[in-house]
Amino acid sequence: MCASLVQGQQTEQLNASVIADAGVPNPSSTATSTPAATGEPTATQSGSVAGGGRSADGGWHLAVSPYLWLLGVHGTIGAFGRDASFKASAGDLLSHFRFGLMGAGEARRGRILSTMDLIYSRLGDDKAIPFPGLLSPSANLIANAVIFTPKAGIRVIDQQTVKADFLAVIRYWHFGESLSFTSSLLGLNFSKSQNFVDPLVGGRIETAITRKTAVTLAGDVGGWGAASQLEYQVVGLLGYRIKPKMTLQGGYRYLYVDYLKGGQAGAVVKTAMSGVMLGVTMNLKGGDR
Repeated sequence: MCASLVQGQQTEQLNASVIADAGVPNPSSTATSTPAATGEPTATQSGSVAGGGRSADGGWHLAVSPYLWLLGVHGTIGAFGRDASFKASAGDLLSHFRFGLMGAGEARRGRILSTMDLIYSRLGDDKAIPFPGLLSPSANLIANAVIFTPKAGIRVIDQQTVKADFLAVIRYWHFGESLSFTSSLLGLNFSKSQNFVDPLVGGRIETAITRKTAVTLAGDVGGWGAASQLEYQVVGLLGYRIKPKMTLQGGYRYLYVDYLKGGQAGAVVKTAMSGVMLGVTMNLKGGDR
């Protein structure tokens, strides 16, 4: 009889082991079910957001935007109490173009974002100056311009169809000119540069029109006598998404600066730059901006 009891106990243990290995619940088990076992999401699995807003993924979003700004420029420049008006079309500038670089980048994590914009342009021209005798000089002019604009901000609206950012901005300006005269007997060189930085505030809003198209409006304003008396910028762009992470953009940009250094007899730069912009935005990490 004892042998029968031992054999029955061994048989029951073997059956329980087989049932457990097969994944069938054991009716005699006293363990309670976990949320994962019953199919209910845990706190970290649930992606819903109260109020129906967008779910914040908390990851990095990185994008770069090389572009071409076909700008014309007009205004007034001067020094030592003498001013001169000037005007140059986009065609005029392109005919003297030597080298350039234009592009923007953006990094965002959650609602905190940072952007930067860089414009570098190098223009040049050389002319022979008729002169009797042996001198036969020529004049060579090189002009460099750098406009660098880093921004930091916060996304105040982050919905699927509307995004809005508030931005704190600084803009660095550099203008450099060099003029040289060459001849068989004499060489002369002159160079001068101006550098200044302005604080600004700005904003940007992007609205989706269709699943693939969106309109972006952006701008900033500042100066307030820190370096410039006033400077401001307005940008309008229409974007069309040709790939999940690539968007073509086209629009218009206007940038104005009124800079005065050293009083009425100092340097004067009152310049407006405006023209068509063409570019592409490529998302390197994360989804949309």
